[in-house]
Amino acid sequence: MTDTIMTDTEKRRLSWRCRRGLLELDILLQRFAEQYLADLNPEELAAFDVLLDFPDNEFLDMVTGKAQLKKDLNSHAMQTLIFKLNPVYEPSIQ
Repeated sequence: MTDTIMTDTEKRRLSWRCRRGLLELDILLQRFAEQYLADLNPEELAAFDVLLDFPDNEFLDMVTGKAQLKKDLNSHAMQTLIFKLNPVYEPSIQ
């Protein structure tokens, strides 16, 4: 994902990775993907890949604010991405 414009293959790969085991996370990610996925910049795409590597419960906790972001995850792109995932939550840093 080096360009700001994603290929269809990249979109399908990320869309597939958005399928999770928690219904709440599935709904959140489906809405996010429909609204924002195609327009993410490279830094946000990289941050999204990092979030998708987390187990479902940890991912949901970070997005909903039940868990704070770790310092190594702190970046403007990650904060922007989490705000897009959940606009009522402003991420705090641990």
